[in-house]
Amino acid sequence: MQIPRTLRFLVPAALASGALALGCALAPAYSSEWIQVGEAGWRFGWDPRWNELSALLEPGNTHGGVVVDRLGRIYVNTDGPRAVMVFSREGGILDAWGEELAGGLHGMTLDRGGEALWLVHTGRHEILRASLDGEVLFRRGWPQESGKYQNAGQFNPTGVAVGPDGDVYVADGYGLGFVHRFRADGTWVQCWGGDGNEPGKFHTPHGIALDTRVTPNRLIVADRENGRLQIFTLEGELVEVVQGMLRRPCGAAVHGDVVAVPDLAGRVTLLGRNNELLAQLGDQPDESKRANNGVPRRDWLAGQFVSPHGLGWSASGDLYVQDWVSQGRFTRLARMR
Repeated sequence: MQIPRTLRFLVPAALASGALALGCALAPAYSSEWIQVGEAGWRFGWDPRWNELSALLEPGNTHGGVVVDRLGRIYVNTDGPRAVMVFSREGGILDAWGEELAGGLHGMTLDRGGEALWLVHTGRHEILRASLDGEVLFRRGWPQESGKYQNAGQFNPTGVAVGPDGDVYVADGYGLGFVHRFRADGTWVQCWGGDGNEPGKFHTPHGIALDTRVTPNRLIVADRENGRLQIFTLEGELVEVVQGMLRRPCGAAVHGDVVAVPDLAGRVTLLGRNNELLAQLGDQPDESKRANNGVPRRDWLAGQFVSPHGLGWSASGDLYVQDWVSQGRFTRLARMR
């Protein structure tokens, strides 16, 4: 179904060139030097240019997901009128759109061909597909046909993934705790889960990702308030529960044989092909700052996360991380070889 093109948010001319200079120190709490995080074999450099980017742009609450496309452009959600912001590798802003989607856009992924985005919106209780420059191509409302909901307000999706055949998987993290499977045309297929703490159930299935480390592919669900990942077949059969290394996992992103997990309680965790612990990055030592949306910019420190909420890998193995903080924070971790 085609609907009218979205109203694009007008990016200030000073920011729209895509060549934003970030050499000046705009956030005194940050070091202008690169800081190393990680462990042997999994070391990253904390890019100071992206520290300054957050202060300069004032994006508002960063809440949602991060996606990197095949050209290396980084897409980040916010709760403000620039609901999707698009950056270059160096931190130049290339585009911003989604004014009519402000307040509730909460996760996105590339479609199977990498030519569009699938997104979910908690406030609108819907699933969307949009072009990379912000034209909404498709909308799909709450899955009434599942028989699990009495009204649209109970469906508050937080994560979305696309399978190898184009099926769309949606995690209802702020709703009733189900994972739903749809065809690409919006036809509902099945659901599983629901609220609970036993294996196969969820307590805030906040994020979902396609697990390409294995063939056939599987699904990784970040069962946040149960402190674990659950791995399923594409048909919803439980394969594995991964726990003990995670606090409040918000999502997952796969690069090669490695999965990165943004943990709302102050760190990013890397797991290997067999879900063994590889490294934990930027661990926040101050428990009062973990999962704290109100930590002010002056109290952010390079090398330490606050509330990692979404992340994405670049093709070269860099990580782009979004903290859930009201003033908005973006971080680039450059892989060190």
